Amino acid sequence: MGQLLKRMEEATKYIASRIDDKPKIGLILGSGLGELADDIQDAVRIPYESIPHFPVSTVEGHAGQLVIGRLHERTVIAMQGRFHYYEGYSMQEVTFPVRVMKALGVERLIVTNACGGMNPDFEPGDLMLIQDHLNMTGANPLIGENESALGPRFPDMSRAYTPDLLELARETAQSLGIRVRQGVYAGITGPSYMTPAELKMLRLIGGDAVGMSTVPEAIVASHMAIQVLGISCVTDMAIGEHLEPLSHEQVIEVANRTKPKFISLVKEIVSKL
Repeated sequence: MGQLLKRMEEATKYIASRIDDKPKIGLILGSGLGELADDIQDAVRIPYESIPHFPVSTVEGHAGQLVIGRLHERTVIAMQGRFHYYEGYSMQEVTFPVRVMKALGVERLIVTNACGGMNPDFEPGDLMLIQDHLNMTGANPLIGENESALGPRFPDMSRAYTPDLLELARETAQSLGIRVRQGVYAGITGPSYMTPAELKMLRLIGGDAVGMSTVPEAIVASHMAIQVLGISCVTDMAIGEHLEPLSHEQVIEVANRTKPKFISLVKEIVSKL
């Protein structure tokens, strides 16, 4: 057994010993969006630091725990806070929780994030359904020895974001009267925000939004045949020609304002899975 499989087995065994039902749906809750986990019923909360081989979240706005329980009669496992490459973790460490989710039984993953909007038609507070991504990190979580038990050496990424889930999210948003955008998410490493020239470049090559997460998790989920839905909360406008100074506090503030419709949308999507 390879080291990755061994670590997965130990983490999975620990989490499974704390819960009764296997989760089929995974949630990764980004900056300022972790409050959704408070709506999970009969919840078991497991701090990351108590799980074998889990990293620890160091970012403000990330609670740093797994929450497992019932949401709209579905058993879910939610990451209340995630890990980022810029925190100094490897890509393999950043995506390790997704590996463990698969081992626990997760078949569908909803990944959320806070992002900067590069499409001039977007506005702060918009929700964007991710149709595709640009991996601009210069890294890939699948580099290194491949565990064939988890997925193929060269996984297809043409449907990294599951079309059926994208359609379900569009229909659900429409039924709730929530306007959603669609677009391409450009994943960067951070932690610095982009310069005007960098933002112009990303927009020219097809990016509609930019952020520091999600892409590694989507790649690993696809590697293991987990269906993925990505939802971004546009917290600021990252338009190179009109770029204003930005702080993490501003990102959190807009994410907090957007929470009600974000939570409503995700909960209704979960109810239909």
